[in-house]
Amino acid sequence: MKQIAILGSNGQLGKTLKYLEVETNYVCKFYTRNELDITNKLSIETIFNKNSFDFCINCAAYTNVEEAEKDIESTFLVNALGVRNIAEVCKSKGITLIHISTDYVFDGTKRSPYKTSDITNPINEYGKSKLKGEQFIREVLTKYYIIRTSWLYSVYGKNFMKTIINKIADNTVLSITTEETGTPTSCFDLATFIFYLVRKNDIPYGIYNFSAKGSTTWFGFAHEIAKLYNPDKQKNIKKVETFKTLAKRPKYSVLDISNTEKVYKDLNKWEDSLSKTLELYRL
Repeated sequence: MKQIAILGSNGQLGKTLKYLEVETNYVCKFYTRNELDITNKLSIETIFNKNSFDFCINCAAYTNVEEAEKDIESTFLVNALGVRNIAEVCKSKGITLIHISTDYVFDGTKRSPYKTSDITNPINEYGKSKLKGEQFIREVLTKYYIIRTSWLYSVYGKNFMKTIINKIADNTVLSITTEETGTPTSCFDLATFIFYLVRKNDIPYGIYNFSAKGSTTWFGFAHEIAKLYNPDKQKNIKKVETFKTLAKRPKYSVLDISNTEKVYKDLNKWEDSLSKTLELYRL
């Protein structure tokens, strides 16, 4: 029976993996930041020495894009140096690492979906730190899956879908930008793919793009949330071309998922996945 360490278990992806764990026959052990601090290599070694993990799924990350601009040191400590610690321990133990990365490793100047082979050029500190984490993994390990994903949302934690729902409930009029184009991706879909990688054993190692099919703007995403959750409140979602933020964001970050489709057939349209997630949210 495969044993899996799941790091960053308090985040929305970690909680989704825990939700889906019951459908697997794996021994999954979930670790919060308080239980396993990836910035402390000894913390990782201590726990990994007590177990016989086959896989490590790293969901731990510094994900606040705005705060990352102000606290570069902490961002790189977690997203780069912490990831190097994980990679080094995984190598010493012969563990396969599944690591979650981001569409923000690209600069957004391309106007067609980004392939895994495209040149990376992050334009904010979060993206730079995530790219450095990827580079450490590739330097240290041969047995790894780096999954670049985009615009994650779920029924757990803080995310765009839940923010829009809460604002709708308060009858707030929202101005949502049309400046950025990407693909909303359900944590449920991503977690299902992660467990698929664990189950299959024969998927080639390397970098994979994972998102839903299709693309939209943040306005389009918000409008679809309103349409599905409370159609009467669609009128509260207003377009705005630009929205000032501290961190620069790629204006186009749609991921080319054709390589992923070669090994995994259960990719959904983003609208369908949103509908399913909202059904879970209503339960």
